[in-house]
Amino acid sequence: MRTSPIELEIPNAENITVTEDTLSVDLSDGRTISVPLIWYPRLAHASSVERNNWRLIGKGIGIHWEDVDEDISVEGLLLGRASGESQKSLAKWLESRAHQ
Repeated sequence: MRTSPIELEIPNAENITVTEDTLSVDLSDGRTISVPLIWYPRLAHASSVERNNWRLIGKGIGIHWEDVDEDISVEGLLLGRASGESQKSLAKWLESRAHQ
């Protein structure tokens, strides 16, 4: 028996809202997905100004935060993937911020 893979169409991000504890993304299919900000430690440790300095990348397939060097894909959000950054990498990043 042959089966064909299911192709899912991933919607694009259209707008982003970041609060002290939540990242919410408005999608092109009308949904809004919200995840805990703690899933993305760089955003959790960022200032509100840094959190609000985002831009859509790849016509909305992802979001980039220049100030904290964070990229999040819509697909990852929909799959419930938190940041894959290691604790060692995060600690190094936090240390570099302390010296700014």
